[in-house]
Amino acid sequence: MAFPPQFLDELRARASLVGVVARRVKLTKKGREFQGLCPFHNEKSPSFTVNEEKGFFHCFGCGAHGDAIGFEMRAHHLSFTEAVERLASECGLEVPKATPEERRVEARRASLHDAMESACQFYEKHLRGPAGREGLAYLRGRGLSDDTIARFRLGWSPDSREALKTALMSDACPEAQLIEVGLLKKPDNGGASFDFFRGRVMFPVTDRRGRVIAFGARTLGDGQPKYLNSPDTPLFHKGATLYGLAIARETARERNVVMAAEGYMDVIALHQAGFTFAVAPLGTALTEAQIEEMWRLADEPILCFDGDNAGQRAMARAAERGLPICKPGKSLRFATLPAPEDPDSLIKAKGPAAMQAVLDAAQPLVDVVWRLSTDNRPTDTPERRAALEKELKDKAFAITDETVRWQYLSVFRDKMRALTRPAWVPSQGKGGFGGQGRRADFKRRPGDPPLRGPDGRLPGAGKPPPPQVDDAVWLRRAEAKLLSLLICHPPLLEQVFESLGEVGFSDKNLDNLRRGILKHLQSIHDLDSDQLCAHLCADGLGQGLDALMGTDEFKIGRVETIIEARQHWDRHFKRYAWKRGLSDDIGHAAQQLAEQMSADVFDRFAALKEVGRAIAKDDDDDTGPEF
Repeated sequence: MAFPPQFLDELRARASLVGVVARRVKLTKKGREFQGLCPFHNEKSPSFTVNEEKGFFHCFGCGAHGDAIGFEMRAHHLSFTEAVERLASECGLEVPKATPEERRVEARRASLHDAMESACQFYEKHLRGPAGREGLAYLRGRGLSDDTIARFRLGWSPDSREALKTALMSDACPEAQLIEVGLLKKPDNGGASFDFFRGRVMFPVTDRRGRVIAFGARTLGDGQPKYLNSPDTPLFHKGATLYGLAIARETARERNVVMAAEGYMDVIALHQAGFTFAVAPLGTALTEAQIEEMWRLADEPILCFDGDNAGQRAMARAAERGLPICKPGKSLRFATLPAPEDPDSLIKAKGPAAMQAVLDAAQPLVDVVWRLSTDNRPTDTPERRAALEKELKDKAFAITDETVRWQYLSVFRDKMRALTRPAWVPSQGKGGFGGQGRRADFKRRPGDPPLRGPDGRLPGAGKPPPPQVDDAVWLRRAEAKLLSLLICHPPLLEQVFESLGEVGFSDKNLDNLRRGILKHLQSIHDLDSDQLCAHLCADGLGQGLDALMGTDEFKIGRVETIIEARQHWDRHFKRYAWKRGLSDDIGHAAQQLAEQMSADVFDRFAALKEVGRAIAKDDDDDTGPEF
């Protein structure tokens, strides 16, 4: 039954978690928490804690976790509905009436969960019996402790066609139900059903509440497939489930870190080594639903891949899946293991510190997308660079969130400029970029500042160069002209939105207007100038808009036709983009000059300043040279 959220909140507030747990567990107060022996697995020292303030219990031994409702379900083998009704009765709350259909669906799901739990216990029992000797030896040979085996409830499926079927099938758990949850399989020819898993090590897969919903299984022989997963069922959808989630989520939430490894054994080995925030997809490429699930736990999940070609292909697929759904504050990071290691082998060979170093070196999504797009790719011709630029733009425009999209466009623009910036080569008497040009053109002149100050220090050493006031004024005026054209001619935005989205204006107020205009891209063809202004004012940008409309630059936007507006835009934007690039180059050269004084470095700085002075002569001439 689907209970109203308000009712469940009231129930959790009224039901004392400590009181509910204390009926089954002897608790001892330790600081703000209570501690006791876990009722869900055998232990000699207490690892079970109850936090009344936060409203949850947690076992660090077996991973059991939940609230008062979850404890009642586990402790008394109740369905969610039954546990809610029991607690509500104790608290004097009237339970909202369920429809007959809701009760039928809930009862059916509860019986399916019961079947999976019974199967899990069956496999656990056989791992410790004679039939599971080979499986237990394999797990111990992989370095797993008995506590780890118990925490992940690992098991063994006997190599028999009917062992599970004979043990579980009954009036309460009919054959049809076992087939429905993927424990039995019915042949296509209509013969008798048989056990789906046989002669394999069993890995129970749980939902976020810790209920068994599926199994993964590994063969120890030459049988194929090596790993076998439960089929999709009413309880289990492979692309929406993460292995180890129930055990990992508490640590992940507390530390705001979750990592996705590639397989079951990777997750188990990571947890045993102390990385108790590890999860894994289930034999498929990471899906959007699984990424969203990890975002519930941490803002930037770390995806850990092997360093071989297959791992790099998996990284590319994950980046392709994750990029379009990124949101402000929600992204991905990528960690690459040294080939040919996986997490298990790396930890065994070099210890947990080596694994932590891999995680610490994780790269943000934007850098991975750039690297995957540019590695081993020639960019030595305009056509090749244009192809790369188009590919990066296509990736950025696939991002659904507008704010993130423009940020990616801005980063890709800066990286493209850095990629195509001419490399500075010491002139050895020739001067200039790559040895081109003549040093005599840029010799020091009487008015140039001294190379060193009175104290012998380089000018600006140890701090970034101060901004050029003249450049800032020029850029602000150019940005005002570009926005004015758009405000006076809104349809122009449909033609130039990519260029506008790729830049971040230097003036904060003008940049806010730029973002505000882009926000209305989808409806811009229906707006005239007055309507666009009204929308901007409604968005809280009225003050910045009034300031812009009071400038001389606003007059340039009042041209007669959209064709004339586009011509003005192209001329101004080309000069603006070139000037922005030149300003960045001058700042970079000034920083180099502050850090390493030499004649070659000074020549480059002087050359760039000379170009800047030439452009400055045309700053007030709208028909000046185009670059």
